[in-house]
Amino acid sequence: MNHEQTLFRPDLLERYNANGPRYTSYPTAVQFTDSFDPAHYHRAANEGDPRADLSLYFHIPFCDTVCFYCGCNKIATKNRAHARPYLDRMKRELAMQAALFDTSRPVTQLHWGGGTPTFLSHAEMRELMAATAEHFTLVPDDRAEYSIEVDPREASAETIGLLRELGFNRLSLGVQDFDERVQRAINRIQPRAMTETVMQAARAHGFKSISVDLIYGLPHQSVESFTQTLDAIIEMKPDRVSVFGYAHMPALFKMQRQIDETTLPSPAVRLAILERVIARMSEAGYVYIGMDHFALPDDELALALKAGTLQRNFQGYSTHADCDLIGIGASSIGKVGDVYAQNARGLDDYTDAIDRGQLAITRGVRLSADDLLRRDVIMRVMCGGSLIFADIERAHGIDFPSTFADELARLAPMADDGLITLSEEGISVLPAGRMLVRNVASIFDRYLGQSTLQRFSKTI
Repeated sequence: MNHEQTLFRPDLLERYNANGPRYTSYPTAVQFTDSFDPAHYHRAANEGDPRADLSLYFHIPFCDTVCFYCGCNKIATKNRAHARPYLDRMKRELAMQAALFDTSRPVTQLHWGGGTPTFLSHAEMRELMAATAEHFTLVPDDRAEYSIEVDPREASAETIGLLRELGFNRLSLGVQDFDERVQRAINRIQPRAMTETVMQAARAHGFKSISVDLIYGLPHQSVESFTQTLDAIIEMKPDRVSVFGYAHMPALFKMQRQIDETTLPSPAVRLAILERVIARMSEAGYVYIGMDHFALPDDELALALKAGTLQRNFQGYSTHADCDLIGIGASSIGKVGDVYAQNARGLDDYTDAIDRGQLAITRGVRLSADDLLRRDVIMRVMCGGSLIFADIERAHGIDFPSTFADELARLAPMADDGLITLSEEGISVLPAGRMLVRNVASIFDRYLGQSTLQRFSKTI
């Protein structure tokens, strides 16, 4: 059996397909509480490791049009004037955050997400990056991982040139599907030529990495139709491709109610599409990074996977997740020391806090010793696919078999099914388990229960 066939085991995927976290953090955001004391964030910022790099995340929530599948925190509006007061408040927030940190610490990672970050005008984007450089230490291009999410419907070749000038060296392009029938059903009309124009401009301006996002499980998709999208993307040869499974959760995301559920592919078709994704991406030479991520062999993610240095943060797999992360903008999440802190989701609440001269943090959690231990275990499983018990014992001063006796017992069936190997020395995720790594990691999540599971998407 070759690697591709071993990776895709439909019998196991069907059996283990259940709701579960994506583990961009542990504890997950479900555990954040409204009673979180922002003083914990201030303490963590002031006591931060001066040797640790900084990461900045900016959330720009505005979209010109709304995509029906989207579960992001966004504001659909065609009125570009909304950007101005929001930008002014982000600049004030930058100043307040900078006052808490040793800003000589280099910002080696920066990300603009949304929404649609290029909703901002060219002048406003220049202004935001200038304000960032005023308060924090931005680093040269060869040390920086500065990325931005781009909607090709919103970005001209001129915009791409400006982004490179501002210091961005990585692009993430939303595509989802090139099939016109699917695009009409999700309210996202985006011809292939539009995406190609942006990608060609990014290459011409020397972007280090171009990533494309696709979604399977959308209305009207079939194996044949999605294969055409896959083949088109492979022809364009982006450095990274993320292929997410659509999570239809209309009770949580109001815009998803615009989607006719009868047009969604059946579970069997979804699984067949995923099988085709694995086959096509493998044939094209892409390395399976984990979950829904693929990368060319010379991309930094593939190199980090090979070297055992892959990490995970709120944007997914990364090579810089060990930074202190500062979140800027409505709903953004920061990770500083032993604290996660999230800003107010609503624009009005965010605005009120900043106008009072306060950070907009409204939710969060301070991690206990047990949280830090389990976070370490979960992230090693998610990123490295293996766990050496002695490493955890040295790092946290515990005896692994006794501390996790219950978890090891619950892992035994996964070992019997060929998802993992389980020995006295540790755990290794086998090829058949790599697509179910969320299931393996969730064994160590002490917060999971029926009430919380309903908040998460299916693992496949």
